[in-house]
Amino acid sequence: MTFEQLLHAIRSAGYVAEDNELWVFGSQAILSVFPEPPESLSSSIEVDMQPKNRPERTINIDGALGELSLFHQTHGFYVHGVSIDTAQLPEGWEDRVVTVSDSIRAPGIAGLCVEVHDLTASKIVAFREKDRNFTRTLIIEGMIDPELLEDRIRTVPAESEVIEHRVRWLLDTIAELAGY
Repeated sequence: MTFEQLLHAIRSAGYVAEDNELWVFGSQAILSVFPEPPESLSSSIEVDMQPKNRPERTINIDGALGELSLFHQTHGFYVHGVSIDTAQLPEGWEDRVVTVSDSIRAPGIAGLCVEVHDLTASKIVAFREKDRNFTRTLIIEGMIDPELLEDRIRTVPAESEVIEHRVRWLLDTIAELAGY
């Protein structure tokens, strides 16, 4: 997905949901601060969104813009309408979102993209292989601050054993990538 495609997705989801603010919280939220990331970080053709002010319209986004929809067939990417509650995000994430919008084609509609450290902390807690690879790439490319990431992981509302395991994985991964 490209930054322009992200803007298109935000515009379209805003119109479908009849909401001018949309949470953007999947891996493609990184496009808000890294509009030209390494290809491995932008290879997904889906972006996760939920209307902020009209969450009940999330299903409308998935129906109109989701996988296998006419939108998907036409544009080659899709919008996954899903509740932001499915992501385990660090405390205070709402105050750190990065706002992106297309002021020319869709004035007044904004994507509220989860900040990269918050996003990565959530992915580490989820701990899927694709999420671990995503994190490794961000570290290798110098796109995140590992100490800040550790701090954010520690504020994710999850069981303490899970958090300690994920922090240990992060610290081991940083050491491995540094050649220790």
